[in-house]
Amino acid sequence: MPTLLLKTEPGEYSFDDLVRDKRTAWSGVSNPGALINLRLAREGDEVFVYHTGEERSIVGLARVVADPYEDPKRAGRAPDGRPKFAVADLAPVKRAKTSLSLAEMKADGRFAEFGLLKQSRLSVVPVPAAIESLIRAHCGL
Repeated sequence: MPTLLLKTEPGEYSFDDLVRDKRTAWSGVSNPGALINLRLAREGDEVFVYHTGEERSIVGLARVVADPYEDPKRAGRAPDGRPKFAVADLAPVKRAKTSLSLAEMKADGRFAEFGLLKQSRLSVVPVPAAIESLIRAHCGL
């Protein structure tokens, strides 16, 4: 499974909140495409945390500490038996030494096929290996 990128509005729940809490259930994902991506996450996978809103930057790295499970606030199962609305537990790993902004990614042709740019409405997107390397190098992760 490739690394994922998870979007969050920092005014609602920021990377600093995750660091403070040490662990959280990543919830609130409702877009079908984003849910498909979230359901693929597995314990031990790493995720980039991206702040939306005015910041629009990758700000940190987290780890999936529990496989996706049914959102206790929105019960129900998909036809394949998986949770219709999934959540996954995350823990912080490391804050980015240097954040990577959306503007920087848009200006760099190497990010042209990245789902964050092509499907900007998805709150959970897979990060291809080549893009993952670029992000890690830029952010010091």
